[in-house]
Formats: sequence, structure tokens, C-alpha cells
Amino acid sequence: MSFVNSARLVWRKSSFSGSESNCVEVASLGDGRFAIRNSNFPSAGYLAYDRAGLAAFVAAIKAGALTSRA
Repeated sequence: MSFVNSARLVWRKSSFSGSESNCVEVASLGDGRFAIRNSNFPSAGYLAYDRAGLAAFVAAIKAGALTSRA
């Protein structure tokens, strides 16, 4: 497993984030994987997924499986 300095990545904010506080950013790691982070807390790090993992992550979000329990 390799780690990439997130300051070197080109982050794109989700168009669904708008002005809401639940902002998600994504960046390509350049090796077929993608990094996802919370733009409100970029120093917290990121999650890395390949295409299949990213598709499963998005499907889980759409299904409501990943909800905040605050």
C-alpha cells in the first residue's frame, strides 16, 4: 500500500455539495484509484478506492446505508 501526500492531489468538490456543510471532494491517485475526503476536514486524510470500490461506496450512500448518527 502506498500513500500520497494529499496536498499534491487535484481535488474536485462534488457538485451535489453546493453550499451545504456535508462536502465531499474526490481526486485521482493516478494509478486507477480515487481518493475521497471531507472538504470540511481535509487534514483528517482520505479514503482510497479503485473503480469497483468507489461504485460500491456511491451505491451505499444512495441506498442510505451510510448515514450520520450524530
